[in-house]
Amino acid sequence: MALAPRKPRTRSASDPLGWYPVRALLIVNPNATSTTPAARDLLAHALSSRVRVTVAHTTHRDHAAELARQAREDGMGLVIVHGGDGTVNEVINGLLGVPLPTSMRSVTIGAIPPLAVVPGGSANVFARSLGIEADPVAATNQLIDLLAARSRRTIGLGHCDNRWFTFNAGLGLDADVCRAIDAGRKDGGPVSATRYVRAAVSAFFRNKRHAPTLTVDIPDHDPVTGIHYAFVSNSSPWTYLNERPVHTNPGTSFDTGLGLFAVSTTNVIPSLNISRQLLTSGSKLKSRKLLRVDDTPRIRITSSEPIGLQMDGDYLGMRTEADFFATPAALEVIAPKQH
Repeated sequence: MALAPRKPRTRSASDPLGWYPVRALLIVNPNATSTTPAARDLLAHALSSRVRVTVAHTTHRDHAAELARQAREDGMGLVIVHGGDGTVNEVINGLLGVPLPTSMRSVTIGAIPPLAVVPGGSANVFARSLGIEADPVAATNQLIDLLAARSRRTIGLGHCDNRWFTFNAGLGLDADVCRAIDAGRKDGGPVSATRYVRAAVSAFFRNKRHAPTLTVDIPDHDPVTGIHYAFVSNSSPWTYLNERPVHTNPGTSFDTGLGLFAVSTTNVIPSLNISRQLLTSGSKLKSRKLLRVDDTPRIRITSSEPIGLQMDGDYLGMRTEADFFATPAALEVIAPKQH
């Protein structure tokens, strides 16, 4: 049930927040892992004193994209998401429209409202990478302060397969993990870091004896064959295990091109060595079985047989080719200016 919007307070010397009299849409995924009725009510109430907020709850897949698209067409001045990375991804795709192939532009016509995120999922990689507090209550208070300080950033995004992604994508291992997690969600199972680790270990050993199928092609490099799985990053960290960030491409950020992390082995010892380095803070990743490139504008990956594709933790199905593009300055977000 949506809450009725309140008229924002007018600006005065004692109320510096009254400068922000915009219409805002708060999109809530009530089924996200860490959203609660109390946190949603707190967020809506806190925002109502700063903006003219209308609340909309998602009810089905891609509903968040539909709501965001309508918000843009209605001239909303701000879109706020309370949900996980999947909901954020839907909203961004609704705001920006379909990416044009091989282009840094989208087909969106008209002004695109800035985006704010209050985490509500199990990982919240995008929000945390922007410097947003992981706890929803703390993030609500932070958002109010950010609005008061007019703190905004313009960030780059990636796109592939006619869809935008915010922090990561991949072919192979991580897509298999996302597929397993999605299946568990449908069965009502809780999502946790432990479950992700178990799914990753299971997927690794299930595919361990499979021959490599991927070929990676990036600008100014010869094509590289014999790749088992590949991760593509738009920011760092690539993900979180509870409070621990996992950095595949520390040199990649929202202000650079894409990062590539591609592995050419499934042997246990070198794979364990790579995993250990990933989980060790400050470790410099080194392996003869690892191809790692930062700040590239394009990555093309082909496969000799169908292989899973994921973007922002959402399993998208099997593909034999995928072209990833970096799009600089694609979206304005409410976030700390320096993080």
